[in-house]
Amino acid sequence: MTDEVWRDPKVSADERIDALVAALTVEEKIAQLGAYWADERTSGEIIAPMQDVFSEGRASFERVVRDGIGQLTRVFGTSPASAREGMARIRDAQRHLIEATTTAIPAIVHEECLTGFTTLGATVYPTALAWGATFDPDLVEEMARAIGRDMAAVGVHQGLSPVLDVATDYRWGRVEETMGEDPYVVGTLASAYVQGLQDAGVIATLKHFAGHASSRGGRNHAPVAIGERELRDLVLPPFEMAVRVAGARSVMNSYTETDRVPAAADRWLLTDLLRGEWGFEGTVVSDYWAVAFLKSKHGVAGTMAEAGRLALHAGLDVELPDISAFLQLREDDPDPDRTASDIDTAVRRVLRHKLDLGLLDEGWAPAEPAEYDLDSPVNRDIARRMAEKSIVLLEDTAGVLPLSPQTPRIAVIGPCADDPSALMGAYSYPVHVLPRHPECGLGLDALSIPDAVRESFPAADVVVERGCPLQTPGAAEDLARAVDAATDADVAVVVVGDHAGMFGKGTSGEGSDAPSLELPGAQADLVEAIIGTGTPVVLVVLSGRPYAIGRFVGRAAAILQAFMPGVEGAGALARILAGEVNPSGHLPVQVPYGAAALPHTYLAPPLGQDGDRISNLSIAPAFPFGHGLSYTTFAVDDLVLDRAEMPTDGTVTATVTVSNTGDRAGETVVQLYSADPVAQVTRPVQQLVGYARIALEAGETTAVAFRLHADRFSFTGLARRRIVEPGEIVLSAGLSVGALSRSQSLVVTGAARDVVDPVLRTEVVQPLRAPAVP
Repeated sequence: MTDEVWRDPKVSADERIDALVAALTVEEKIAQLGAYWADERTSGEIIAPMQDVFSEGRASFERVVRDGIGQLTRVFGTSPASAREGMARIRDAQRHLIEATTTAIPAIVHEECLTGFTTLGATVYPTALAWGATFDPDLVEEMARAIGRDMAAVGVHQGLSPVLDVATDYRWGRVEETMGEDPYVVGTLASAYVQGLQDAGVIATLKHFAGHASSRGGRNHAPVAIGERELRDLVLPPFEMAVRVAGARSVMNSYTETDRVPAAADRWLLTDLLRGEWGFEGTVVSDYWAVAFLKSKHGVAGTMAEAGRLALHAGLDVELPDISAFLQLREDDPDPDRTASDIDTAVRRVLRHKLDLGLLDEGWAPAEPAEYDLDSPVNRDIARRMAEKSIVLLEDTAGVLPLSPQTPRIAVIGPCADDPSALMGAYSYPVHVLPRHPECGLGLDALSIPDAVRESFPAADVVVERGCPLQTPGAAEDLARAVDAATDADVAVVVVGDHAGMFGKGTSGEGSDAPSLELPGAQADLVEAIIGTGTPVVLVVLSGRPYAIGRFVGRAAAILQAFMPGVEGAGALARILAGEVNPSGHLPVQVPYGAAALPHTYLAPPLGQDGDRISNLSIAPAFPFGHGLSYTTFAVDDLVLDRAEMPTDGTVTATVTVSNTGDRAGETVVQLYSADPVAQVTRPVQQLVGYARIALEAGETTAVAFRLHADRFSFTGLARRRIVEPGEIVLSAGLSVGALSRSQSLVVTGAARDVVDPVLRTEVVQPLRAPAVP
């Protein structure tokens, strides 16, 4: 190019982009709207839907990028590469773009990073559902900053995380990727992740926009059957918070279709709402091949060119993981002027990212390959704390926990009990990619649960038995050995649940949807058999979704829930068993009593709850949303409001006193809920409006204040506008939605008010601490 004012950082951003857009040919502009994926598959395993179909006949890198390219897809995350090797791949590709194309514009490099940087040897953090169980935005932000720091150091610019889908049907395989079933928890934790990742210099990508987790029957890619009101009040709030509050710079569309309109072609969703109502100024990127799916899956386009134009006009800017439909944008185009305008709009957004990343500056060059520790002690410390804070003590009926350090004989039983990869989610590199490369093992050091138990109980004889396979009926001799091991033990730690895998290769993960919420395979029979021995059973549910375990409540000596707690998960679990760590996780989803309780979330209106003479099927959970026990006890007292009335644009402060009434230090999550007894549309019976994770010494008391704007009680009214209406609001506080110990009534006064620029977060402060009681 002859006019390179766009390389001068002293020139304003708008002038630089104007100059560059004017210098690009149409072909070069379109190239900036796509990506290249060097997918070197060596077997039939796939890591993206229909990867095998769309990868056929892919042209060489040099041919695809002859006019430049917008992004490089998963340079690290496709096939095993050390940090140095991945950096070398990026360097070579970027040098080619700079030196051998007419544009000389480097590419944005994107990677997956849901449970950490998805590459060989990188720390595997807990799944997002485990983040939800921590109720700890500060820790999530710290983790995300560490992930972003590693990615940026090796040349990655954009991360395809976090997932903001709100779980509504636990059968869906990707529940493990969600932060739970409450939109406020998801929104606050996702916003923390966005802030951490982007503070480290990596663009965060919100996904899947919108409704992916609300698919019919909990089936991957199924249509979404919800109305606009439920979409706005349940599905969209986390995305809105991450855009408005956290400043997320990219959004990825959902594969699903809502009311028969595919998200990738939904201009109302991607433009009118996202940009018009929320003011989003970043890029919308396609989920992998979502543009092509408009033709092949949804049937709303007759050709790839039509699919590309539909997506582009809807507001989708970048086609991932490669470019196919966008290359054909101008073929048989009935409205070339509109297409040209859409191309210019999208390319400006892409170039703004590149400018902000420094890729357009004079003299920019990719980093030279170097050694870099992607599994540092700092990372491991964060992963350890995340795992410890995410494990939920559901029940300790017999008071067996913590186990005595002198326990003579411990049986560890279960189909995945001795498999460290069962601690990891489907988007962790050991599960996502390395099954295609068995020579690499896990790619990093990870203790199994039995080995971790041996470390925490050095005096114990730890025996291990599988008991049954994960999914299929078991052999009688395997069950007999497990029963014998339990009979001879002082305690049996029975580990049941999931092993993550893609597209049916596991029992949890993308495309691994569950037929029911019963434990997979013969695992329930295994638990029954071990309980039948009379040996105390500590039931550990290691899973990517909650399972119906009501039959074991009160029969197992204790029950722990671990939502795939990552590479440090085994040690965290063992330390909790030993009492070295006091459990403090709380449920971000309910735990069903029976498999009939689906689909269901705690946010249902009155008709969606258990009720007298409604149905012969009870949907009451075994353990409610927000539940979590400790080795100490806590009490919530004295919910006090600073006012009895407030206007529809006012604020109220609710102060709650929380005490550690036990004999050891611990952490808990105090929760504030609102109820709207009479409204113009049906409302949830209870809805979380604030929470705070607090640490208290034995005997210590603290007061937690929640400052709420009236917008926190808003909802989509009959006119399909967000409103705050006058009337009574009942605020309640407790340690779960099922244990609300204090309530106060608040009267909202004045005329109903339309909410245009909402206050989305509840401010939380801790104004006082009382001294410990002697």
